[in-house]
Parts: sequence; structure tokens; C-alpha cells
Amino acid sequence: MEDLTAVDALDEIAFWLERAQAKTYRVEAFRKAAAAIAHLTPEQVAEQARDGRLKRIKGIGDRTFGVVQQTVEGVVPDYLAELREQGSAPLAEGGTELRAQLLGDLHSHSNWSDGGSPIEQMARTAQWRGRSYQVLTDHSPRLTIANGLSAERLAEQLDVVAEVNEGFDDFRLLSGIEVDILDDGGLDQTDEMLERLDVVVASVHSKLKMDAKAMTRRMMTAVADPHTNVLGHCTGRLVQGGRGQRPQSEFNAKAVFAACAEFDVAVEINSRPERQDPPDDLIALALDAGCLFAIDTDAHAPGQLDFLDYGAARADAAGVPAERIVTTWPVERLLEWSHVKR
Repeated sequence: MEDLTAVDALDEIAFWLERAQAKTYRVEAFRKAAAAIAHLTPEQVAEQARDGRLKRIKGIGDRTFGVVQQTVEGVVPDYLAELREQGSAPLAEGGTELRAQLLGDLHSHSNWSDGGSPIEQMARTAQWRGRSYQVLTDHSPRLTIANGLSAERLAEQLDVVAEVNEGFDDFRLLSGIEVDILDDGGLDQTDEMLERLDVVVASVHSKLKMDAKAMTRRMMTAVADPHTNVLGHCTGRLVQGGRGQRPQSEFNAKAVFAACAEFDVAVEINSRPERQDPPDDLIALALDAGCLFAIDTDAHAPGQLDFLDYGAARADAAGVPAERIVTTWPVERLLEWSHVKR
């Protein structure tokens, strides 16, 4: 029997459901149950499961109680075993060899902005899923709908990142931001704070229907900023999912990618199924322009950290060489690249 606590089992079930893009309420049922008993010792959980008191705890339902009961009896819960089997295959066909070469992920969110889970949980899940490093990139202040981080909150987050890293030996949580590209191409955070970060992902989130010439100037200005390391989900398109579909922004892709190549900015291959951004034709343009790439999850929850499978499959199909993908690089090389312009 593996060393599995009831909280571990509940959290892992939530992970597999999230990975499979299950309905949010199903995921939350197991996360809430894990949170409801997290303050109890394993011995207390076992005692309260045996005498039935656990059923009276808010957040524990029949199915979650069954998971706890099986765990304290010393067996892997049936539901967890079923989900593990279902999740044993990659999420996407193709790109398996490239996926195995990916050491990190430069784009993820926590509950400090619009993600759903604490920083430490995101980090521990990234380590469990085989990462050498994970970059935390919560949103910047202008994106108020996503609870973007002011300079003061970002400074506080850096202390949390340092504290989380103290609990790891073979994994690094790197500091970062997904900074909003403002209408004039400026970056939505102070230069002082951007200087302190390991990785800066710059993305357009507003006025996506801006005139093509203005959008091109906007993006090229952001790419030329010495703090920018990655151009995030460059077209802003949505191709599926709960938010519906959204057409891609119009801009001179050749000019933007030429700027990315000139200023050593990686073009993000965003792995979210609803984004699939850039489209295949733009990946080809960026490849011809000599750009670097970053295959990123843009994960907003632990289960989404496995979305790298989708990005790896698309990059492989497009013929992107592994050596031009910065997320295949060891952390020391990655940090040398990300800091060299500052």
C-alpha cells in the first residue's frame, strides 16, 4: 500500500478530474472535502471515519466519505484507481518524444490572481508531474477582472515564492508575471518589479479588435522592451470552451515575429485547448523568422499542468526543433537567457 492520506486521495482525484476538463462542481467537491479535513491528523480522520463523525463535517458527501473510508482502510480508493488508469495515456496524440524533453513551463496562475489553487499546491503538482521548474505568472494590475497584482502585492508574492522554494531540493518555482501589454505597447508593471522577476510573459488582453497597424505597433513595442521574455497567446483567439469562440487579432505577424527574433523573445505555444494559440500557420511563420518558442500550459489549476501534452503535439506537428524551445532548457540556461537583456 502506498503512503496515501485521505487528503492526498481527495486532492489527486480533483487533479485527474481537472486534467480531463470535468465540470468545475465535480472538481470542487473533492477539493472542498480535502480542505474540510486538512486540519485533522490521519489518526483523527481514521477515528472519525470509523465512528461516522466525518459524515457530519460540512463539505463531506457520500462519495467523498467513501474515498476517505477506503483510504483509512489501507487501500487505494476505487474511484482514484479508475481515474489513474484513465489518465495513464497522454492527453494528445503525437509529440511524445518532445513532451519528454520539456523540463519546465513559463506560464501558470495561482489564487493570487484568477487561478483556483494556492501557490504551494501548484508548485507541488508541477514537481509531481515531472517538472524541473515552473514559473508563477499571475496577472498584472490593469486586469482587475483577474485580480491582477499591484507592485506591492507582487513584492509580497516574491517572499512567498522564496518560502515555497525552501521546501524543495530538486525543483524550482520561478518568479514571474503575465504582464498586460497596454494600448501603447507599454508593460503594465513597474520597471523596478519587472527587474526582480525571473521570467516576464507579455500578453494582450484588451482591445483585441484594434486596427491591425496599431496592434502591430503595440506588440512590437512590447517585444522590444528589455524586460519581455515571452510573447503570450499572441492572437488572443478562442476556438472552443465555455467562453465561446473569439476570432484572432489582426496584426502583421511577419513584422512581430521578426521583432521577436531580433530581441530574443520566445513565441508562446499556448497549450490550453480553448486557445491553441498561435494557429498553425503563424507557428510556421515564427519558425521561418528564426524565433525561439516556449510551450506553456497557462494553467489556472493543478490539473491543467498536464496540458503540456497538447502544446508538445502541436509543436511536433509543426516541426519545431527541441533546441529552439526554451522550456527544454535546464533552469540555469533558461535563467541566463531570461536575464541577459536586463
